[in-house]
Amino acid sequence: MAVVAAYAYAGGKRSRELSIATPEDVRIGEKEFVWIGIVDPTADELAQLEAAFDLHPLALEDAAQDHLRPKLDVYGDELFIVARTARLEDGVIAYGKTAIFVGNKHIITIRTGSLRDHTRLRTHLEESPHLLKYGVDYVLWGVLDFVVDCYLPIIEAFEEEIFEIERRALDAFLDRNEIHRIFTIRRELIRFRRILGPMEDVMSKLGHLDLEFLDAEARPYYRDVYDQVQRVASRVEGAKEVISSMLEASSLLEQQRQGIITRQLAAWAAILAVPTAIAGVYGMNFEYIPELHWRYGYFAALALIAGIAALLFWRFRRAGWL
Repeated sequence: MAVVAAYAYAGGKRSRELSIATPEDVRIGEKEFVWIGIVDPTADELAQLEAAFDLHPLALEDAAQDHLRPKLDVYGDELFIVARTARLEDGVIAYGKTAIFVGNKHIITIRTGSLRDHTRLRTHLEESPHLLKYGVDYVLWGVLDFVVDCYLPIIEAFEEEIFEIERRALDAFLDRNEIHRIFTIRRELIRFRRILGPMEDVMSKLGHLDLEFLDAEARPYYRDVYDQVQRVASRVEGAKEVISSMLEASSLLEQQRQGIITRQLAAWAAILAVPTAIAGVYGMNFEYIPELHWRYGYFAALALIAGIAALLFWRFRRAGWL
């Protein structure tokens, strides 16, 4: 059974456990509301939910889809929200989904592809009966806050990795693996931003939505979650800018290092050209070559080579080429 937890609450405290397969259990008292948590439901379980709580078929269809962007829809007196969960796995972001049905006296959370269960969240909210007594809107805030909380560690991990690569880029050439990692992080950040944008819209709408079961006093809580999403989105944009700056700086440093190496090679080539040229002249085996029969001609040629080479070395060293 995919139902992880299904309880009714009254006065801010858990009152009873219920089963969606039993019609008598889902009859909600006047001062009660129910919170049902489901993981990877089957088609039969979704059909049971539809029958028990009269859920809108379009919302159920969206809840069954795997790849769906965050969204908020209102179907009559029912609110349907899709939030995307995220976690790091082997250096990339793995996404899950939490579909939330909110009615006047019920809230149903359906998790798909998410490894973070709501057990700790449920315990935390149950330890605050002064908030839980207000009903489904505070549970909705708790679920959304729980989903958004996992965003910040992701961007922090990417930032630390980016800063470490940036430090190495200033000391030496980036190797192929580091460059590949930079573009992987950039790609993950772009995909992450595509999730954060719609999530901002969802939280912004919740802060201004006027529904009977959404308490006006709960709006500051939704705005707080909205601010969290905005902060993460801002840091994502900042990380992308750091990557662009790092690639640009790395390219400039590489060009500079290549320029230094080119100047050094050119300087040494010029110095080595001197003995090559002089030795080449005296190696042509002509009969009449200046100083050919001079007693000190050999030593004079070596001195000439050494003198010109030393002069060139001094000039190149003074110019900063060596």
